[in-house]
Amino acid sequence: MIHIGIDSGTQSTKAVALDLERGQVVASARAPHALIPGLPPGHMEQHPRNWTIALDATLAELAARLGPARRRRVRSIGVSGQQHGFVPLDAEGRVIRPAKLWCDTSTTAECALLTKKLGGEKAVLRKTGVPFLPGYTAPKILWLKRREPANYRRLRHVLLPHDYLNFHLTGRYFMEPGDASGTALMDIRRRAWSREALQAIDKNLENFLPPLSPSDVPAGTLLLAHARRLGFPENVTVSAGGGDNMMGAVGTGNVSPGVVTASLGTSGTIFAHAGRPVVDPRGEIAAFCSSDGGWLPLLCTMNVTTVTEQIRGLFKQDVRALDRAAAGAPAGSAGLLMLPYLAGERTPNLPHATGVFYGLSLATLNPGHLARAAMEGVTLNLNHGLRRLMALGIRPREIRLTGGGAKSGFWRQLMADIFDVPVVAMKEDEGAALGAALQSAWCVSRQQGAKETSLAELTGRCVKLDERTRAEPDRKNTALYQELQARHDALSQTLWPR
Repeated sequence: MIHIGIDSGTQSTKAVALDLERGQVVASARAPHALIPGLPPGHMEQHPRNWTIALDATLAELAARLGPARRRRVRSIGVSGQQHGFVPLDAEGRVIRPAKLWCDTSTTAECALLTKKLGGEKAVLRKTGVPFLPGYTAPKILWLKRREPANYRRLRHVLLPHDYLNFHLTGRYFMEPGDASGTALMDIRRRAWSREALQAIDKNLENFLPPLSPSDVPAGTLLLAHARRLGFPENVTVSAGGGDNMMGAVGTGNVSPGVVTASLGTSGTIFAHAGRPVVDPRGEIAAFCSSDGGWLPLLCTMNVTTVTEQIRGLFKQDVRALDRAAAGAPAGSAGLLMLPYLAGERTPNLPHATGVFYGLSLATLNPGHLARAAMEGVTLNLNHGLRRLMALGIRPREIRLTGGGAKSGFWRQLMADIFDVPVVAMKEDEGAALGAALQSAWCVSRQQGAKETSLAELTGRCVKLDERTRAEPDRKNTALYQELQARHDALSQTLWPR
């Protein structure tokens, strides 16, 4: 059977077709979509219609590449989507306004209001397990109510980006606990909506949310119009799917303790599997649910390839030239340190912070030192969160890399040195899309009564490490980066106290 995985991200939509019997991706496709330009600082939005156009385009391309015989073997579709986005729909299921995204930081006032209503930061963590942060969905809903009351009066359905794509495919409103745990509207310990969080926004808000369904049940069946257009069978299952981090965990085999995944794209995330809720009393680690019935403690930073792409563009270099320039500078960049907060930051929670180069001199004001300091800066920032994960009991044996940053051999070694843990990239780089395909295969097997089939079994058959990319920590550099980490953390706190 063929199982299709879709990953709708910030910049593009990717699709893969997985032949489960062979354990291989047999076709793939991609289509771009863009942010809405010209918005005020802190506002990051997209038109959901662009997601559905890209979704339809990638499915059509995938169907063409599969050919008639394999198209008839398509059994399921799973959707992965960028977390936290707010898709507001009216009573007829029409989009009311563009979606505010995970990287939108315009809701700091709403976060403060919600935190106060629930009794302060510690009370919020007791009641929900996660703090109210600008990237999450809950403050976006309150933002709409306070800033665009006419639009809010039309609101009848609240969906997340991947849920909206499931709605496009099936015509059904559906949510599962993994992606929903990133709304800050759930009690993640109970895997249920938090009545207090909901009522802090609107006493009727629960009526606008789908009931939470288990992650191993289907969102619905592919609409007949889609199936006929694509040449697929008429009974294709659309699984629950999940957020991109939840699906990235599945796609990297991160479904049991000891495996840790780092996803390096526009933002950076590091996450691990847990069999119990991992609630951080400091609120730095997100205590999310996974989309396999467990939990997914996760840290997220907002500045990864965004930063390196800006540096690359500044010096008009391609990716390989940037790597060569950075490799030509010494470890630690001769004292040059970058705080990479070009878009504010989420971990640590500094939504209004800006970027800083600290330690510029005649010796370091050159492309190589600036490039290396940028790559070191975003990795040190990720390591700040990784160390917090470890303090909460996560013990990584290795870190599996996915996303654009994983393709750089220089950066992989840098990460091993800073994290002080072996790192390795995946053979199939589209981890979230592969994870969505595997999760949909799991959903189908459960539908068919194979309750004993586990995600670990499926990932063991289909998820492969690229051992040629493995990097082990260099102890000399690790010691240097431990000193640099202390300076990085202290400087962040000094310039942008929380």
